[in-house]
Amino acid sequence: MRKITNAQISTFLLILFIITSFSFITTSQFTSKAVFDEFYPLAFVAILTLSFYSFAFIIYRLSHKLMPLTEGDLGVGSPEEFAYQVDTLLRLVLFYPLIRTYFIPTPLMRLIYQALGTKMGANTYSGGSILDPALTVLGANTIIGHDAVLFSHVIEGNHMALAPIIIGNNVTIGAKASIMPGVTIGDGAVVSVGAVVLKGTHIKTGEHWGGVPAKKLGQGNET
Repeated sequence: MRKITNAQISTFLLILFIITSFSFITTSQFTSKAVFDEFYPLAFVAILTLSFYSFAFIIYRLSHKLMPLTEGDLGVGSPEEFAYQVDTLLRLVLFYPLIRTYFIPTPLMRLIYQALGTKMGANTYSGGSILDPALTVLGANTIIGHDAVLFSHVIEGNHMALAPIIIGNNVTIGAKASIMPGVTIGDGAVVSVGAVVLKGTHIKTGEHWGGVPAKKLGQGNET
């Protein structure tokens, strides 16, 4: 794993400072002791939390305009590496607690993933974890099972790379399955519970895959 540099940490802290500043300013404008009376402390914390994450989502997405995530190998010291390392800090510190919590209902998690940049078709939900939301595309009527994990980054020693995950319509990803970088899954496919789909795998339309590592088990309802 590559070391996160001081410049990357400083950029993260600057973004965090901007988010926090906007949050406190907004909260101060919308809370008043005269209005909330004895509920003022509770109201202040609630509005501050809502403001913080609202600005966090907006500024996070804006950061991708200034520092876009780029598919492929990330060279040491490259702008692409810099952008991803800052993105990693933002996700791990600000959003990872939301992604990994079991307290947020799955329908609400859909909105959070979309706010983080995941492309999701209608009636698609994830009960698992999408670790690189901006590098994940999900079609319509697709379900990600409980505790499944999708990640679009490769970190192998000093080697770093990004490869989007693209999943079609009417796909079922079983609970505790792992979908690695660069995986493409066609419409109507099924990935079994606990399967590990290796990076770069192409699962075609209607196929059923399972196992560790995952392999084709059949077509449609075949096993």
